[in-house]
Amino acid sequence: MPTYTTGQIAERIGATVIGDPDLPLTGFAPADSAKPGDLTFAENESYFARAKQSAASAILVAGDFPPDAKTLIRVTNARVAFAQVLPLFFPEPTFTAGIHPSAVVAATAQVDPTAHIGPHCVVGERVKIGPGAVLISQVYVGDDCSVGEQTRLFPHVTLYQRSHLGKRVRIHAGAVIGADGFGYVFDGSEHRKVPQVGQVQIQDDVEIGANTTIDRAALGATIICKGTKIDNLVQIAHNVTIGEHSIIVAQVGIAGSTKIGAYVTVAGQAGIAGHLRIGDRVTLAAQSGVMHHIPEGQKWMGSPAQPDRVTKRQLLAIERLPDLLRRVHELERRLGEPEA
Repeated sequence: MPTYTTGQIAERIGATVIGDPDLPLTGFAPADSAKPGDLTFAENESYFARAKQSAASAILVAGDFPPDAKTLIRVTNARVAFAQVLPLFFPEPTFTAGIHPSAVVAATAQVDPTAHIGPHCVVGERVKIGPGAVLISQVYVGDDCSVGEQTRLFPHVTLYQRSHLGKRVRIHAGAVIGADGFGYVFDGSEHRKVPQVGQVQIQDDVEIGANTTIDRAALGATIICKGTKIDNLVQIAHNVTIGEHSIIVAQVGIAGSTKIGAYVTVAGQAGIAGHLRIGDRVTLAAQSGVMHHIPEGQKWMGSPAQPDRVTKRQLLAIERLPDLLRRVHELERRLGEPEA
């Protein structure tokens, strides 16, 4: 593991050192498991109290905590600094450029010489693999796909034909991009399949979790815009568009042709019906069942989902129901009404 001084780390992240700027640090750990030589972090008073009692040599702190016996690296936002510092101590593995002998690469594919094609990968006809891209192992890239610069595909990722990935995309193990959209029409006595002849477009800096599925469009494209992060086990149907820098948490399902805006947060297990419009900066609470368009900037929750204030009032009213029923029963008894 590499070694950095507190001063070097502070310079990297635009921080201030309180204490010894030449103190060497060899790791990053939470307070309860930190050892001498480690850096830990504290974003509030409770964390800071534990960090002071820990064996860590230095503390990454946010706010005006007083100087301590330990060296402090003072930042504006400890969480952001945490994300910036971790890669220094835990750099991603590097991969040698080239094509593994067990990989199958079509003669018409264009693979940049700096790309890495790992064991047992399959690269189809007319595929374009950009500079520094990594296909770790057992990745399938169908015909006419493109994989952008510095994009990384983890084991068992599948790209169906005509799937296009931008720069610095990360797709985790088992994800399937570009499978058929779920499109059928009822024809007398059977469900007739509607051919899904569109594509998937995933823009720069998108991350997609393990075993997530993104279906290709019936016509046109399913689009995931730049900077959006998608968790594990998410289902995104055909012709969906998700705007820039949105967060889609695990087990969300989004039905076909729904358009989701930028900076939207969809919490775990929420379901969104098809052909809806979800505005920019909307937040959907966990397990929300969305069946209506939502204007920008709103927070909705519940199933069926409603503005959060409405749902909260209803939940509070439901909590009062047992007491209300007891009071009604008592009134009926006093009035001599027969019991139901």
